[in-house]
Order: sequence, then structure tokens, then C-alpha cells
Amino acid sequence: MKMRPFGDLLPLPEARRRVLAAARPVSGLEEVPLLEALGRVAARTVRAPRPVPRFARATWDGYALRSSATRGAGAGRPAVLHLVGEVYAERRYPGAVARGQAVAIATGGELPRGTDAVVPFERTRVHDDRLEVPLAVSPGDRVAAPGDDYPRGARLVAAGQRLGPASLGALAAAGGDRVAVYRRPVVAIVPNGNELQAPGSPPQDGRIYESNNATLSAVVRAEGGIARPRPPVADDPRRIERALARALIDSDLVIATGGSSVGEHDYLPAVFPKLGRLLFHGIAVRPGKPTLAAAAGGKLLLGLPGHPTSCLSNAYWLLLPLLRQLAHLSGPGWSDETARLTEGIEAPSPGFATIVPLRVVRGRARPTFRDSSAISSLDGANGFAVRSPGDRPLARGAEVRVHRLDPALVGIGEAGSAKSYPRRRP
Repeated sequence: MKMRPFGDLLPLPEARRRVLAAARPVSGLEEVPLLEALGRVAARTVRAPRPVPRFARATWDGYALRSSATRGAGAGRPAVLHLVGEVYAERRYPGAVARGQAVAIATGGELPRGTDAVVPFERTRVHDDRLEVPLAVSPGDRVAAPGDDYPRGARLVAAGQRLGPASLGALAAAGGDRVAVYRRPVVAIVPNGNELQAPGSPPQDGRIYESNNATLSAVVRAEGGIARPRPPVADDPRRIERALARALIDSDLVIATGGSSVGEHDYLPAVFPKLGRLLFHGIAVRPGKPTLAAAAGGKLLLGLPGHPTSCLSNAYWLLLPLLRQLAHLSGPGWSDETARLTEGIEAPSPGFATIVPLRVVRGRARPTFRDSSAISSLDGANGFAVRSPGDRPLARGAEVRVHRLDPALVGIGEAGSAKSYPRRRP
């Protein structure tokens, strides 16, 4: 078995910088219904074409009246008004209300002309058509004025904003039913290796089930992309090159897994330069050293290790920011916090950064790493720490900076505990 040595290994920050510098956010817009727009990225700023609400409306079930008619009420001297009608949310009162009159009104109903306040049902007494209001009310009480939510011209959604329930509600409240969004980045995933077989097929001697398609597709979809996983390709340089070239035709990013190291059957380092400009091969990080990238005609090729933990670990610190940049999203894909370790962390190997997967619950962090070939190393991990070359060991109880992953990426919440396994050094 022949092995080729790595060249100079790129520091982790520089590897990420080169990838992001070569990445171009996707172009192309599409209009989609609001009901299908959750998680999409707005391509244009949208402003309210009309005030929201368009008219003064009740924010409480009660009685619409002139506030001046209750002036002086209190201390056993209620204001007494005459009930002259009612307003449901879908109807408009046909006339005007005089000073000594009141109208029953439902939440959302349009205030009748002549009224400027609403007093709740539970704060009144009613005898036939006689309404007693024990305390004075002020103008505007329990009333949403025109434009109180959004005045005309107010920004409802900013270009580049990821659309969530509240922003979609704002667009709908202003009368919109569609929104212009950027198209989703298309990401092809091409695993390679003679030992791989597709999940769902009967077990075969000497073969392992391919799992990187599942993990990377989940990361892509969680960040708003379209994942297009491909069947495993055998260890043949011509077949790998053809598979990657085909994937580049209709994808914004092509990820190849496996075959990225320096072994006899690791063909990606030779194939990538045929398809584009090699950005690097080899990163000074553990796990995940055998990683490479190339720029190909405005698109990117990313080669990740075949070992499941190395692959997914690199997806968190390298692929996440890349996907977000392609999709016009800001931020790296995680938030930073500090936690106290329940177990110590060894110092990184000389010259290497170390990615330490962590399970964080209520401010306490437990390392989960076992082995780069074991996907259980990331089972239950909801964040990770980056330990830079030269960092000292961290003892139990020490504070560690955690890159906390979005729950959509890890599928777990704060509560509960992940399984605990014997650990090895990354």
C-alpha cells in the first residue's frame, strides 16, 4: 500500500478564509407563496403598502364609547351610558355614537364613529340597555389606532432576512400573499470508496454503510439549501472525475467524501486540480486533516474525510459558514457562549487545532469525542470548542468557549442527557 506525504498544512482560520473568499452567494430570485416561505431568505426589502391596521379597532371585548362620557366616574359614582348596538369583528357600525351612548364590540372590531376608547366587559355592569362604567377611561384605551402595528411605508422585511413566523405574519397582515426570495443553494454530495454500500441494502462482508450522505444532507437542508446526495462511486479516478464534473453542472457546491487523504486509493487530490483551481489540501486540525477545496468556474468543490466524525465535524466549522454565505445568510451558523467542563480536555497536538464536540446542558459541557470513525462521537453533541495550537489543557470545572449549534442541526434541546462512551483523544 503506497502512501504520499501531506505538504504544508493550512491553519484552520486560513482554510475557512480561503473557502469563503472563493464562494459566491447564489443569484436568481423566485416568488413563493407566504405559506411556503418559512426559512427562505428575502431578496428584496418589503414595505407596508397601507397602514396596519387600516382602521381603529378594538383590542379587547367590551364597549366602545367616548372617553369624555366617563370623566368623573369613580368612588361609587359610575358613568351611565345607553347601549345602542353591537359590532362584530367582521362588521362596521352603520352610524355615529353620541356622547352618552355605547356599543358592544368584539376584539378586532372597527370602532364606530364618535368613539375613542373601549372598556372591557368585566369592568362594567349592565341592566337591560343601561351600561354602568365604574371608573373613567382614557382616550385610546384598548384601541389599536390606524398604523399602530405598521404605519404605511414601514419596513416589514429587510433584504437578506431569513423569514420566520413573525415576518411572514407581518407580510400577510399588510395584504401580501407572496414574497420574493433568493433561490436555494444546490449542494451535490458524492461519496466515494469501494467499501461503501447504500443503507437499506443487505449487509455484505467487508463493506460498510455509507452515512455521510445522511449527515451532510441534514446540514445542507437545515441551512436552507437543496441537498442532492449521489450513490457511492468506486475508487477509480476517471469515474470520480466524471461524477464530480456531472455534479458541477447543476450544483452551486459539490462535496466529495472519502478519498481525500494521501493513501494509494485517495484520488481526490489528483482529481480536484483537473476540475478547478486547488485552494488547499490538508488542514492543521484534528479530526479532519485530510480536507481539500477547489474553485471551479464560480463554483466550489469541497473534499471532506470519509470518517463520519471527521466529516461532520468539518461540516460544522467549515461547511456551515460556507452554506450560509451561499444562501445570503449572515453569521457563521452558531452562537457563542461559555460553559464549565464536567471533564478535562487535553492540550491539542503540537501544531494542530482540535475540534472538541460538546454536550452542553444548563451551562455545563461534557466532551463527547470517541474516535473519528465513530459517529457516536457526535451523538448528543450540541456545540463544539475550537482549541488552537499551543492552547493549554483545560481541567474539570474550567470555563470553555462553546460554539453552540442551532437546535435544527442537532435535534435535541436543553433537557435530557446523551449516552456516555469511553473517549479517545481527537
